Order: sequence, then structure tokens, then C-alpha cells
Amino acid sequence: MPYQMLADALLVVHAAFVVFVVLGGALVSVRPRVAWLHLPAVVWGVGIEWTGAICPLTPLEQWLRARAGAGGYEGTFIEHYVWPLLYPAALTRSDQVLLGAAALVINAVAYGWLWRRLRSRSG
Repeated sequence: MPYQMLADALLVVHAAFVVFVVLGGALVSVRPRVAWLHLPAVVWGVGIEWTGAICPLTPLEQWLRARAGAGGYEGTFIEHYVWPLLYPAALTRSDQVLLGAAALVINAVAYGWLWRRLRSRSG
């Protein structure tokens, strides 16, 4: 039972990290010092995706699930949990472009707002 609980807790942490990578710019606009955590997280998340590497949390979660007697899964955390949520069967290429643009705009607006706010304080 502890292995299952640890696997579930790790799943929550992993999902929170993915959300932080995508939406953390909004938090940075409220708490600018969070940028010291958010920017490296973005670099890590984008790097994992662009290189096709597997985040170390994925095999750890699979190991914990196997130790708990549950079946693991093939592929990465993103492929198993996130991909079906973000990319359902009916999703079109245009929808994908809009989702990517939305994530970019959210973070660009947050960092742009923060940049303007910091400039107005120093000027």
C-alpha cells in the first residue's frame, strides 16, 4: 500500500510540475521571485520534450506502481496522462496550433506585464 500511495503522490507532483511549466508565468507576474524556479522548470520541461527524453519521475512512478502490484504503462508521463487530455481523438491540427499559441501568449503576457511593472518601478 505505501508504494501505491507514493506512486499517486508522485503523479500529483509530476502533474503539478507540468502545470507550473505551462502556466507558471502567471504566478511570476504576482510573485516575481518565482521566475528563478519557473524559468529553469520551463527549460527542463521544454528540453525533455524537444529531446524526446523521459523525465526521471516517469520510471520512478512506474517502479513504484510495479512494487505496489499494479501494472505499469508504456511510454512517458506525457503520453500516458497528459496527451489524452490535451489531444483527444477529435482534436484538429488547428486546435493544436491554438493550444500552443495560448500557452505561449499566457506566459508572454505574464512576463511582459512583469517586465513593464519592474521598469516602471526603476524609472
